[in-house]
Amino acid sequence: MRLRTTLRSTFSLLLVFFAVNLATAQKITTDYDHSANFSNYHTYAWTDGTRVKDDLMDQRIRDNVDQQLAAKGLQKVSDPEKADVLVAYDAAVGQQAQLNTMGMGGWGYGWGPMGGMTTTTVDYIPVGALNVKLGDNKTHRIVWRGTASGTIKDKPEKIAEQIQKSVAKMFKKYPPKS
Repeated sequence: MRLRTTLRSTFSLLLVFFAVNLATAQKITTDYDHSANFSNYHTYAWTDGTRVKDDLMDQRIRDNVDQQLAAKGLQKVSDPEKADVLVAYDAAVGQQAQLNTMGMGGWGYGWGPMGGMTTTTVDYIPVGALNVKLGDNKTHRIVWRGTASGTIKDKPEKIAEQIQKSVAKMFKKYPPKS
């Protein structure tokens, strides 16, 4: 009986550990047009996407993308007509419900608590997604896309750091290897 209780407690702790790690994990993905010739892209300009409403965060996203593209050898131009690639980002923010259940009391031989008390609370975690797209200005086709999704930190400095890390991870695989 003692072994069973210990195993259940250990299993419960592992579930909580994995749930917390999944809630804070950030997912980064990239995709690209396999027929695109990335060696033809030398200049870029910004175009409209679905911006964040916070002007400071918008500027942080744009600055980080600018830094990554400059590091990859692309030059920013002010006239979209003269750019090889048009860059846009889409951002979305929402909330994800997280259920937290704490139980006290003994467990019987069945599937439920026996003589114990269980409390469940709901926390709403801010989550977001950032999608950066590069489009060929001549063909008007998206040639590369990077996406980051996960929980959003609670302080502006942490969010700025999260944006920087996310964008850097996205552009690690740019330009894609053929």
